[in-house]
Amino acid sequence: MAFRNFSLLLRAALIGAAAMVLGACTESSLPKDIRPVSNKLVNEMQKDGMKETSPIFIRIFKEESQLEVWKQRRDGKYALLKTYDICKWSGVLGPKIKEGDRQAPEGFYTVTPAQMNPKSSYYLSFNIGFPNAYDRAHGRTGTHLMVHGACSSAGCYSMTDEDAGEIFALARDAFKGGQRSFQIQAFPFRMTPQNLAKHRGDPNMAFWMELKVGYDHFEITRQPPKVDVCEKHYVFDADAGGKSFNATGKCPAYTVPASITTALAAKQIADDKKAAAAAAEIEADAARIAAQKQKVADEQAAEAAKAAERAAKPTVVERLLGRKKDPEATPAPEPAAEPEKSAAATPAAPPAKPKPAAVVATNTPAPAAAPKPPVRVIAPSPVAAAPEPADPEVGKVVDREFLWPEDPVVVEGGAQILKPTLAAPGG
Repeated sequence: MAFRNFSLLLRAALIGAAAMVLGACTESSLPKDIRPVSNKLVNEMQKDGMKETSPIFIRIFKEESQLEVWKQRRDGKYALLKTYDICKWSGVLGPKIKEGDRQAPEGFYTVTPAQMNPKSSYYLSFNIGFPNAYDRAHGRTGTHLMVHGACSSAGCYSMTDEDAGEIFALARDAFKGGQRSFQIQAFPFRMTPQNLAKHRGDPNMAFWMELKVGYDHFEITRQPPKVDVCEKHYVFDADAGGKSFNATGKCPAYTVPASITTALAAKQIADDKKAAAAAAEIEADAARIAAQKQKVADEQAAEAAKAAERAAKPTVVERLLGRKKDPEATPAPEPAAEPEKSAAATPAAPPAKPKPAAVVATNTPAPAAAPKPPVRVIAPSPVAAAPEPADPEVGKVVDREFLWPEDPVVVEGGAQILKPTLAAPGG
């Protein structure tokens, strides 16, 4: 009986393993744009009170090279679901200005189903929506700015294929649940007082402080803020009573909920104090390092002076012989070796003893000066031109040789994506 039970258990285990293998094979054979999210991530959603089809939004941080996916919980607030490492992004900290500058954008962007591309040349991708109203108001240009796979970037945020597929699936399922667009917030770094202090001298700081207001709105409410642009500036969670916002025109009269403005003012005061303290600490550290470097330089200079003084002093032998060392004297050249004398050679006559200058006849012609050896002119060797400085790079940056292909900005027939994979309930 025991053997029979063991056989049944073994058979069940083998059937289960076969089912798992078959399921994995079936899943891998699916088109990449409709593959389901992993069971592990689904379990994380359930533990955090999220549905698979609940809305999402994304935050990107350049300096940290991280992409966060946030998902709405049953209470309506958003919680962090997963943080992904950005494989590559191009450019430096700061906004994208013009087409071809290979700069990854910063700002607040919107993604709709029509911007998702399951047929991307680089695994899966979605267009982040650059340029937005703010970018256009400032004359910024650029196209085909994506989040995609393939781990190559010329202005995009590039992920590994595995991560790109999972992010694409999370967006797809959110659209399937009824979300019509999701927000992407792209920042130069996490907008903490410490980071603001570290980058306080950057010329982009005024722009970044605008982004920080939107960042703070989310930190306070745990809801992606409503974003508008007027007078070429971002405004967040503004209620204009039905009036429209013009990116380059005058802002209409608007209000922001008092609960947000009160909390925002308190947060900004606290952050300013922390940033000032962090800046003072950074400057103190810089002063300490400079003082340490100066101390080392002074010690090295003093040691060099002592060594020169010791070298200038006469040795014991020189003091006994009554000679002094001349620090500026150059060593006398070694005498040339005399040629060997032959047996038949007669000894040379001793040189005449020079007469004192006082008895030399004034009409004696002065001896001719010995001819000077010709001066050898050494042509300077050609100096190679200094290479042009490379563009500054930050973080996991840039595949400079990568050329972005012309993936369509809007996938032809957006309805094809919604059917059957992204069809909203009732639609």
